[in-house]
This record gives sequence, C-alpha cells and structure tokens, in this order.
Amino acid sequence: MKLTVGNRSGREKQVNVLVSWMAAMTVLLLVGGCASGSSAPASARLGVVDSQKVLNETDAGKKATGSLNSFMKNRQSLIELEEKELKRMEDDLIKQASVLSANAKKDREDQLRRRAMEFQQKVNEMNREVQEKQKEVLEAFREKVEKVVAKVAQHMGLLVVIEKGRAGSTVYNDSSLDLSAKVIEEFGKEAP
Repeated sequence: MKLTVGNRSGREKQVNVLVSWMAAMTVLLLVGGCASGSSAPASARLGVVDSQKVLNETDAGKKATGSLNSFMKNRQSLIELEEKELKRMEDDLIKQASVLSANAKKDREDQLRRRAMEFQQKVNEMNREVQEKQKEVLEAFREKVEKVVAKVAQHMGLLVVIEKGRAGSTVYNDSSLDLSAKVIEEFGKEAP
C-alpha cells in the first residue's frame, strides 16, 4: 500500500499556468519596458533561484525533508500493520470456511468487510495527514527560503527574483542569473 501525496486538480494547474504567465509578463515589462514608455530602469536586474536545489542542499532543507520522510514512514508502517491484520483475517476465513456454519461464515465475512472499509477510511485519513504535513513543512521551509532570497537579492541590488523549476515560470535563464548557490551559502551562515 503506497501513500499518495499531492494530486493537483486541473483547475489548480490552470491557475499555476496563469500565475506563471503573469510573472513572465511582469518580468518582460521590467526588463524590456512596454511600448508606451517604460518607467523601469534600463539596468533592471534579475535573478533566478532553484528552490528544489536549496531544499536538497541546505541543512534546513535536509532537516525538513527528513522530518517529512520520517512522518511518512511512520504512517506507512501503521498502514502496513493494519493491512497484515486484514490479510490474516481473510486467510483465516478461507481456511475455516469449510468448517464454519453458514451463519458463522456470513458473520465473519461481514466482519471482514467492515474491517476492510475501516482500513480504507484509515488509509484515506493518513493520506490527508501526510498531505497536510507536507504542506506545513514545505510552506515553513519556503518562508525561510523567501527571507534568505530577499536578503541576497537586496545585497546584490536585484529587483526581481524568479523561481526556477517545474512549477516556476522560467523556461530558460542564463546561468549567471542563478542565485541558488548564494542562497545555499547564506542558509549556511544563518544556521545555528
């Protein structure tokens, strides 16, 4: 039994595409100006940060990932224990089916069905718990990343920092714009 985490609906994907498009248009306006005359400086500076890289390569990110993985493993082991108990009940019913009376067999089948339904409800609840925990842990980490990115961007005099990655709006960027290493370095300085 595998726990599934984070299925995005079509509506959420549409919203993400729209937000990405809007972010790209904002960057274009800041960098190139608009046809009617731009108030953005010609030397508008931008940067790109890969949040996944920051998550994978910082102690804080590794700690957040470890916490999440530990939580998921705990939930998975609870599910596996329930699943084994359900399988044992099913095996017992199959072994004893020939010696049970019709009423006793029906009672055991009903009990097995109830336990299977309870098991499925428990799996669904644990999936929700895992999704909530993932959201909580990743949002807390994202807040830390945003603060560090803001600090690095201000220090470098950048006006805009775009998130790179699958969910980000960046299709291409010159590697000289990538701030990820500086953000990771700054995370290391801020660690207790």
